[in-house]
Amino acid sequence: MTAYLERDVVDVAIIGAGVVGCALARELAGYACSVVVLEQAPDICEGTSKANTAILHTGFDCVPGTLESRLVREGYALLAPYARAAHIALEETGAVLVAWDEEQAGALEGLAQKARDNGYDETTLLSASEVYQREPSLGEGVTGGLSVPGESIIDPWSVVAAYATEAVRAGVRLHLNTRVRAIHREGDVHVLATNAGGVRARWLLNAAGLSSSVVDGLCDHHDFTIQPRRGELIVFDKLSRNLVTSIILPVPTARTKGVLISPTVFGNVLLGPTADDVSDPAATATTRDGLSRLREAGRRMMPALLEEETTAAYAGLRAASEHQDYQVRRHGAENYICIGGIRSTGLTASLALARHVVGLMVAGGFEAPARARAAVPQMAPLGESQQRRYLDDELIAENPAYGHVVCHCERVSEGEILDALRGDLAATGVSGLRRRTRAMNGRCQGFYCAARVVAMMAEATGSDVATLTGLDG
Repeated sequence: MTAYLERDVVDVAIIGAGVVGCALARELAGYACSVVVLEQAPDICEGTSKANTAILHTGFDCVPGTLESRLVREGYALLAPYARAAHIALEETGAVLVAWDEEQAGALEGLAQKARDNGYDETTLLSASEVYQREPSLGEGVTGGLSVPGESIIDPWSVVAAYATEAVRAGVRLHLNTRVRAIHREGDVHVLATNAGGVRARWLLNAAGLSSSVVDGLCDHHDFTIQPRRGELIVFDKLSRNLVTSIILPVPTARTKGVLISPTVFGNVLLGPTADDVSDPAATATTRDGLSRLREAGRRMMPALLEEETTAAYAGLRAASEHQDYQVRRHGAENYICIGGIRSTGLTASLALARHVVGLMVAGGFEAPARARAAVPQMAPLGESQQRRYLDDELIAENPAYGHVVCHCERVSEGEILDALRGDLAATGVSGLRRRTRAMNGRCQGFYCAARVVAMMAEATGSDVATLTGLDG
């Protein structure tokens, strides 16, 4: 007899618990229907969503007329107020697109027109002197710029956690460590075979990110192929933050938006990403060549930045496809929707993507009455511009654990770590705890606090230390 994860046929099964899958779960939690999320990793946000440049995009440089352009624009308008309601760190820094030669300077007006074609009318052409006035630490050779005041920086991990928390509180069931191995249909029901048991669902949503084309194949569709594109980034110490006030963008190419310099809401500065196609969907290690190319680009763009201390370097994989647009399709009477080819703009577009997909479901016959949403969860304030827990006297008076700092680099308190281990969506491993609290993400990368943090986690979860550190990604 087949063992089933879910006793009954569920209304909707979502494959993938990255930013798109969790946004879909949150959106569907507003309807009276049963929803399960199947994630092959041991935690949410373990794939593409955990390694990005953390920018809230206006969509000014999307391909006009594409689905991506529309959903990024709509998602930008939705995510900013959601982040504020959830106490997620968000800073409206603006961006400057910087030209480094006359050819690039000549392309700026076309990019301003592209922005207008995308419905964004706030760009301003800048002379070289105006660029230097805004960003005096830039290297020599600037020939002009384009101001994009709406570009912002955001805490990307708390967004995914907020979506998932809201969904789980509303009754969505999340199955981690659950890899889908086969899919077939029995009448009007999808039957999913996983390593943990079977799931039967009336609707199937494929938000599997880097594996989305593989899952599409399991459903006998082959409309696109995911080509993992590795992006390596360097994180500079918080002391470098005074070198840059805006997101510094290069003039983009058809292949990539190029190497940028960006402040983060956590007080660091990012340099990257690279853009290298790889064959291995798990190739997230940094490379000597990639980091060397980043430092070469950074030395030209902002030489002073290269004199600063490096806190970390990391790499992520973007789910690029052979198409220039998102690959979102509802397949006829199958009650199957594929949401693939969602690249670096997926964070910004996530809420709009979820609404769009549910709209496709309704057009395909999905019927479920709307119901009151769960309250927007209040996330831990992790941004440098926010009041951190260790400074909240009222909170500390109620619970002294918030006054006991465990990670001094990132000023993470014992109370915050315990919250992350006991909440509605508790961290299951060290990497997930780092994303939820910032512990061990600072200058020393856990050299001083890792033993204490892992011991707290072992005590809270009943796991041994070796098992917990083995989960670190």
